[in-house]
Amino acid sequence: MLKQLKPTTNLKRQLTSSEYSRILSAAVINSHFRQMLLNDPVKAISNGYSGEQFNINSDEKVRLSTIRATSLADFATQLSQV
Repeated sequence: MLKQLKPTTNLKRQLTSSEYSRILSAAVINSHFRQMLLNDPVKAISNGYSGEQFNINSDEKVRLSTIRATSLADFATQLSQV
């Protein structure tokens, strides 16, 4: 029987970083998604974008809910610090 490996902390960070990149890309492309992300990041991420869902766990959503930004640049700066 094959042993299942649990993702390492480094792998989890890489996966999260990849999802954050997807979120920012969607915000750059679509002004409606961008505005929703700035107003309510958790709702925007939970709703997804154009049929795509974001793989963000509940702990990450809590951290994202603390972001208060008025521009995408400000959001990205704060995102890099959570």
